[in-house]
Amino acid sequence: MLKKGTKIYSILNFKCPKCHEGDFFVEKSHLKLNKVTRIHENCPSCNLKYMMEPSFFFGAMFVAYGLTVGLSVAVFVVSNLFLNLNLLQTFGSIIVVLLLTAPINLRISRIIWINIFVSYSKKK
Repeated sequence: MLKKGTKIYSILNFKCPKCHEGDFFVEKSHLKLNKVTRIHENCPSCNLKYMMEPSFFFGAMFVAYGLTVGLSVAVFVVSNLFLNLNLLQTFGSIIVVLLLTAPINLRISRIIWINIFVSYSKKK
């Protein structure tokens, strides 16, 4: 499942969706907030152009929205049902989790978006 050649491999390792060798993001760390969404113009390995058209990653915000809703529902269920927090504490915990996961959410949504349109190719 996590073998090279699968979309999951590209998404979890932040690799080029075409060759699975080149890094997608310039910065490997999620903690440098001013560089969290910087991507290479082309893949360092296969030279795939990441920004295929102007505003290509505009669609990634829909993926980010879906991830945010899913994470919010999961945090709501855990904090309300398992931790028995009241409604205000539950919403507070949702806000805290969303703020802490915002950088990784941005990165994952971009790599998922490009993986929708680009498939793995063994040859360079």
